[in-house]
Amino acid sequence: MSCSLYLALASCGGLLQAQGLYKYRDASGAWVYTDRQPPAGTKAETMTVDLESRAPRITVEQSVDGGQLRLSAVNECACDAQFAVRIDSPGNVSLPPVPAAPAAPDTADAKASAGMFHADLQPHSRQVLLTAPYDGPGVTGFRYSWRVVLGTPGATHRPHEPYRAPFALGASFRVSQAYPMHVSHVTPDTQYAVDIVVPDGTPIYAAREGTVINVRHDSFRGSADPAMLDQANIVEILHDDGTIGLYAHLHWESIRVQPGQSVRRGQYIADSGNTGLSTGPHLHFAVIRNAGMHAESVPVQFAGAGGATITPQTGMLLTAY
Repeated sequence: MSCSLYLALASCGGLLQAQGLYKYRDASGAWVYTDRQPPAGTKAETMTVDLESRAPRITVEQSVDGGQLRLSAVNECACDAQFAVRIDSPGNVSLPPVPAAPAAPDTADAKASAGMFHADLQPHSRQVLLTAPYDGPGVTGFRYSWRVVLGTPGATHRPHEPYRAPFALGASFRVSQAYPMHVSHVTPDTQYAVDIVVPDGTPIYAAREGTVINVRHDSFRGSADPAMLDQANIVEILHDDGTIGLYAHLHWESIRVQPGQSVRRGQYIADSGNTGLSTGPHLHFAVIRNAGMHAESVPVQFAGAGGATITPQTGMLLTAY
């Protein structure tokens, strides 16, 4: 199922209650993090985790100061963010002359061309995009639209090893959609996404280490209605090569990680669900790169038995190793 979740992230307020978690090594020696009682005889550590569920603010703010209108890009994410802002109507704002298109469009400075302002913001930063005077006692008729793409611009996908299938080691689940099938994966950011049919409430583990940059936890509905596109519960993890791992359609109130938190490969991050634009319980997993003001998914391979690599294919039974 399609998930275009790299644009204009919505903020989710509130707090998750303290989570009681168990940490133990399974039979293969891998760490397991779970809120379920460990198997009998397992030596386990207990953990209490308080998680704030607020997504980072990634937005464009309009403000007025001393007769001047100001537009500012805000990036509270722990990753780079690339903004594009279009002035749809100037209203009574006297916009500055539009300069010629810049020779180096990938610089970190704000640029303007054909009514479009761009800015590349580093993590936890803000930048003024436009300051202009307006006529009259207040701003009227001024309208703008914006979009943002997360991740390092021009990032190259360089995983250190094949991805871990994002469920319990030894478990096997059916792949319901993978490249080149395009039933619902019809956009660049979903082309190489993998849909895995897992029952609602199945523990989901990080397929690769990284830093959590965004979560949503409060959606509890799923349907085939296109209006549900942005209603999926998600976890997004920034990898060290600048790409982002997306885990979507997660179960309501099951997120076990928070923005800014470092996670290890194989760490328990959430439970699977059926939220957002989804016709049944499954996990939508994709690795996305910022290809320069647009997001695109990249092909992934999973770890197989004996060091083999597995390319996901529609209909195959995928096993976690």
